[in-house]
Amino acid sequence: MRQAITDPPPAPWWKRLAWFVGIWAASVAALGLVAFLIRLWIGAD
Repeated sequence: MRQAITDPPPAPWWKRLAWFVGIWAASVAALGLVAFLIRLWIGAD
């Protein structure tokens, strides 16, 4: 069976790069938050 609707073209490179940078920044921020909370929990100075 043939597909009637073709796949959409890929997004522009700058939009894909923006998503990559945004996801990377969110993961770094989440890791920093977890590290900060662990430091508070164990009482590190």
